[in-house]
Amino acid sequence: MHLDSVPLWAIFMGTMAVVMLAIGAGFLVGRRNRSPGEGKGDSAGVLVASAMGLLAFMLGFTFNSAAVRYDARKNLVVQEVNAIGTTWLRAGLLPEPYRSDIRGLLKEYVDLRSDAVPAQWKELEQAMRRSDALQDQLWARAAEIGRSETGSIAVGLFVQSLNEMIDLHLERVKVGVRDRIPAAIWVALYVLAMLAMGMAGVQLGMSGKNFALIELALALSFSVVLCLTADLDRPQEGLIKVSQQAMVDLQQKMRAP
Repeated sequence: MHLDSVPLWAIFMGTMAVVMLAIGAGFLVGRRNRSPGEGKGDSAGVLVASAMGLLAFMLGFTFNSAAVRYDARKNLVVQEVNAIGTTWLRAGLLPEPYRSDIRGLLKEYVDLRSDAVPAQWKELEQAMRRSDALQDQLWARAAEIGRSETGSIAVGLFVQSLNEMIDLHLERVKVGVRDRIPAAIWVALYVLAMLAMGMAGVQLGMSGKNFALIELALALSFSVVLCLTADLDRPQEGLIKVSQQAMVDLQQKMRAP
């Protein structure tokens, strides 16, 4: 279960609403239970600070986890492009008709990889299945030429680069599609946010003053960071995307005469 079905703007507005409601509810509770002689509610300050610290730790952990995977996706794009490019060059050392056949499959493979990035999840699943089929065809050609060209150094180098290309594809699928922030962490994050913001609202209510601007700034700050975390965790959409220019450059190079 992921938040991909929910637009980023809805996550931002929903988080704002949840935080403001939690602060507002806490404020009403604090004002209702405020003692006549109590002024600032300092007795609750330690508890509020502890809850906010725990929320900040959880939010930082989640953001860092998404940022690390974002960096990993960027590095894997370059590594996969290098592996495909090396396989393309080494395929030029093979005899005909294997050379033209394999290079044709590699062109289709790169086109598929380039087009699959902005695709929706259903189209992405289809592209991954087609990628697996192309890899099977490439490996079948490699096995065929390996049997006919026993002991060829060029064939050995081609098989090595092809194997690396397939391994990097699996790694990109794992990091970019399969590894995501678990739903349990999102739920825990929102529960902690509601509790911490509610406790902050209680302290504000016990103080007897209404800090509307501070409440709005707090809700806005938390919503922005949470929305950025969700954006980093979305490889296929959002405002923060991994550049595929290296793959596009390789695609243009393969199409050149």
